[in-house]
Amino acid sequence: MSPVIEQAVQARVVASSPSLETVPATLVYDGTDPFAVRMAFPPLATLEGTEVVWEFSRELLTAGMSEPAGEGDVRVRPFGYGRTVVEFHAPEGTAMVHLRSSDLRRFLDRSRFLVPEGREHLYLDLDQDLAELLRDAY
Repeated sequence: MSPVIEQAVQARVVASSPSLETVPATLVYDGTDPFAVRMAFPPLATLEGTEVVWEFSRELLTAGMSEPAGEGDVRVRPFGYGRTVVEFHAPEGTAMVHLRSSDLRRFLDRSRFLVPEGREHLYLDLDQDLAELLRDAY
């Protein structure tokens, strides 16, 4: 089984206008980086015209589906029936996207099958990480 899970999702961008724009996004979970989740937005969905990738903890995404979670650049909270809001805070501004909670649950279930929660430390390659740190120190 591949140590990487990718799942396409539709993100509804919340803007100041009353309509919500739907953009494609991809959730990524890599078993070799077991604590992290990445959410990638393609160039057409960003102000910069380049792919934008946010990285945050799987634990934050899980917690934010049932109650508001996060205090930093990424915050997650439930929204109404069947939706979850992910907020991305940057110096340029804040982006808020609505995602189907069912899509997030499916993604998280797949990630837990690959790396069970609470056992992430068993999937780290600390020897390789230490070797990279030491190599970069010289």
